[in-house]
Amino acid sequence: MENDQGKLVDLYIPRKCSATNRLIGSKDHASVQINIANVDEQGRMTGGTKTYAISGMVRSLGESDDSINRLTTTDGYLKNVWSYQK
Repeated sequence: MENDQGKLVDLYIPRKCSATNRLIGSKDHASVQINIANVDEQGRMTGGTKTYAISGMVRSLGESDDSINRLTTTDGYLKNVWSYQK
């Protein structure tokens, strides 16, 4: 919710899991949020970051490493790491 000046005044803004697009609840203490920095050709940070939120359900299933590999490959951070298998 916003006030008259246009500032957010909510006490809690829920996050969405990057792997499943489900809402991460406030009581999900197993969830993690990972920020990956954008870098240039020399490996120096350019100032921007990409945020991935992984829910506790995905982590408990042991799928968080595969999910992060899939997400970063589709965003262009990794190459030839993740491939779709039926």
